[in-house]
Amino acid sequence: MEEHRSGGKLIIFSAPSGSGKTTIVKHLLKHPELNLAFSISATSREPRGDEKHGQHYYFLSAREFKDHIKAGDFLEWEEVYRDNFYGTLKSEVERLWAEGKNVIFDIDVAGGLRIKKKFPEETLAVFVKPPSVDELKRRLKKRKTESEDRINMRIAKASVELATAPQFDTIIKNYDLDTAKQEAYNLVADFIGISTSETKNS
Repeated sequence: MEEHRSGGKLIIFSAPSGSGKTTIVKHLLKHPELNLAFSISATSREPRGDEKHGQHYYFLSAREFKDHIKAGDFLEWEEVYRDNFYGTLKSEVERLWAEGKNVIFDIDVAGGLRIKKKFPEETLAVFVKPPSVDELKRRLKKRKTESEDRINMRIAKASVELATAPQFDTIIKNYDLDTAKQEAYNLVADFIGISTSETKNS
């Protein structure tokens, strides 16, 4: 993948699990005037609930994931826990650029910063900050998708991730979801060159 190109922008939303970044990204994707397309991440974990391959994630085995790493197929990747990989395939971003889209990412903090470093001019990197670590824990428990041990691992990771917030272009404090959605919309519209006064209030 060439490290210079013309066309679409890259919009990154990163945050600790439970901060609300996925909800914000889904909100932005509903606005056609932003011309956004979602970058589907690859992962070696098993699907949860009604998750579908090629829609929510590209589900790969740990072996397949490692083969793609060796082949240099990832724009960024990380081993979050042992043999639990997440990453962004170069082919996915190229596919969306070819469609003339601005690419939006819902990825973890380390991955977001790696993409920003590779494409500093084309990327807006947004960190979504939860009200507190306690609130984060409450939200994760409410999901009922993971064990207490895994939640505690996520909380420990969140403390580290929160320290990286200043490395992002901007921080959205998600104390009130509607306010955070509006702030995210205004940031993205401004970055891609749409005057928010011309667009309907989101």
